[in-house]
Amino acid sequence: MKRFQHLLAAAALVSLAACSAPQSGSEDLTRWVDPKIGTGGHGHVFVGANVPFGLVQVGPTSIPQDWDWCSGYHESDSTVIGFSHTHLSGTGIGDLFDVTVMPVTGDVTYARGTGDDPSSGLWSYADRTKEVARPGYYSVPLTRYGITAEMTATSRVGLHRYTFPASNAAALVFDLENGGCWDKATETHIEALDDHTVCGWRYSEGWARDQRVWFVAESSKPFAAFERIDGDRYGRASFSTAEGEQVLLKVALSPVSLEGAKANLAAELPGWDFEATADAAAAKWNEQLAKVRVETSDEVARRIFYTALYHTMVAPSEFCDANGDYRGADGQMRENPGYTTYTTFSLWDTYRAAMPLMTLLHPEMMPDVINTMLAIADEQGRLPVWHLWGNETDCMVGNPGIPVVADAIVKGIGGFDRERAFGAIRKTAMNPGRGNGLRMEYGYIPCEKFNEAVAYDMEYALADGAAARAAEALGKAEDAAYFTERSHSYRHYFDPQTGFMRGRDSRGGWRTPFNPFSSSHRADDYCEGNAWQYTWLVPHDVAGLEACFGSRERMLSKLDSLFTVSSVVEGEETSPDISGLIGQYAHGNEPSHHILYLYTMLGEPWKTADKVREVLTTLYHDAPDGLSGNEDVGQMSSWYVLSAMGMYEVEPAGGRYWFGSPLFDRVELDVPGGTFAIVAQNNSAENRYIQRVRLNGEAYEKPYIDYAALMAGGELLFEMGPEPQVWYSDALAD
Repeated sequence: MKRFQHLLAAAALVSLAACSAPQSGSEDLTRWVDPKIGTGGHGHVFVGANVPFGLVQVGPTSIPQDWDWCSGYHESDSTVIGFSHTHLSGTGIGDLFDVTVMPVTGDVTYARGTGDDPSSGLWSYADRTKEVARPGYYSVPLTRYGITAEMTATSRVGLHRYTFPASNAAALVFDLENGGCWDKATETHIEALDDHTVCGWRYSEGWARDQRVWFVAESSKPFAAFERIDGDRYGRASFSTAEGEQVLLKVALSPVSLEGAKANLAAELPGWDFEATADAAAAKWNEQLAKVRVETSDEVARRIFYTALYHTMVAPSEFCDANGDYRGADGQMRENPGYTTYTTFSLWDTYRAAMPLMTLLHPEMMPDVINTMLAIADEQGRLPVWHLWGNETDCMVGNPGIPVVADAIVKGIGGFDRERAFGAIRKTAMNPGRGNGLRMEYGYIPCEKFNEAVAYDMEYALADGAAARAAEALGKAEDAAYFTERSHSYRHYFDPQTGFMRGRDSRGGWRTPFNPFSSSHRADDYCEGNAWQYTWLVPHDVAGLEACFGSRERMLSKLDSLFTVSSVVEGEETSPDISGLIGQYAHGNEPSHHILYLYTMLGEPWKTADKVREVLTTLYHDAPDGLSGNEDVGQMSSWYVLSAMGMYEVEPAGGRYWFGSPLFDRVELDVPGGTFAIVAQNNSAENRYIQRVRLNGEAYEKPYIDYAALMAGGELLFEMGPEPQVWYSDALAD
């Protein structure tokens, strides 16, 4: 601990000396990351130790299993039932929390316990005043036992270090019973292989209906005894400790087998050097964070930015053994397919910004991500919706896997079979399940025949738009025409009298009564939203939406009103996801995330600049309650990262990043072509409007930049000023 405190002090001195300097790849960017941002409010972020995109997320799990504890941690509560090796980050549903380890002294009750009775379970209060959380490392004292817990990780192994008091009854308790939230153990097994090693498995059901994880754990201190408790739900490895004695524990996971867990331990962490492992984890984080370097004198914005960037790299997470073997979506174990397989695909959230950001910052990962999604399509018959540890949860609406695969085709990303990919897109788009059959029968989903009909149909429509763009890129004119036509199904819902998208029945009649401010969570025509938000969910066909309104002036007038009407959401069971409100614009949930950039597409970019700057500076904070909604597995943070750089990919699979208002004076991205620099001259809160643009020294008269231009490297120069300007011709005429 003393060593870490010295490092903190040194980092503080360095940051004071270099707070305004451009970041270079040699600097420690992890010092700008605060993992506690998003642990308050409804951010639901993970706190603990992991490496970028790693299978293991080892950290504390608390007693409560309520909505705000979906990650197992909330800043309002300091209970700890143990340190689990799998966690979600930012979701609206809780699951995982596998293989929980709790260091104890003395006799304990083998249960989760209740917060009003310290003797009711294994749990202890954590001393949050001494808690340390940084990329790749976590530490906290457990007050009940007088034990300091520390942990770090490789991709598949959690490494613990526990500093014990003097005790003749010290132990490490393995808890296979208690997960969290929706999770429930269905089959568990634990056994000692020798006086240092235990192994077992945990099968569970919850959000992931059939989750399976195998583990092997090795202690640096031999056990005096090992006891199996409550039918293999718990295991206690006991020993005596001297005052200040440190006991290390390595826990390797596998989604495949016990043999896989053993091999993962041997491959990733054969030794016992805790400091070296923590340093290696930090180095991996720094390597990824250094892909983006920002120049600014605003330390708060820098801290929010790098924390956001950190949060974008918790998932998708690796879902294979070190040798490449994995468990398929059909439950079958498969040998290494020649690429790394992934899981934790929160696609309804992440197709909008997190995946487009990955194509910029991690293009080397995208072939494996796409190949994983194509394998899932082969194994379950369609592209994933929300995939978790080999399980299709079917959570959320539409076909969100299509935009991700289509985007990779349109952007020319290699490393996967493009024909196979389009085949998966077509097969998924034609699958009649989840209301799509009704859509193909009627041309839209009738509201009396399917819940959340408007939301499902509009998401299907934008996925069809993405499919059409992929077909165009592959020269498939017939498919392109078919999916383009089908992508217009949203037009059935537009009511020209009210100017809103609203439910329509099978006879063509409107859903009545109608109130655009109304919300009934997961029980109306929308999904986690209302008519105010869903009217704009047409990012693939903005010109078509303009035609629905009858003129650009009418559309802009309606769009202006979105931000000025009352922020009250009406109804007895309103969706808690409608948050981060400016008028009825709801930044706390994903269907709204593209809306601010519609102004740029409609010829009024200064309004995009105004609203983007307002959101960047008022709805993101460097505090526990620093997010306006769930982190949603990197989407909320990805919006910040892209928007702070000055751009956003509005159209699914459009390949274009539309300009907003860059927050930083200079941003440098590592890209295959070298470095791409985004420079904002004369940038300030007042000078937030783009006046002119230059690309590689030449005048640039477009309101967006193509993916290929970004990847080629170069310099995009924004001349900023205080007056609204339009530097381009009609964007929708392109």
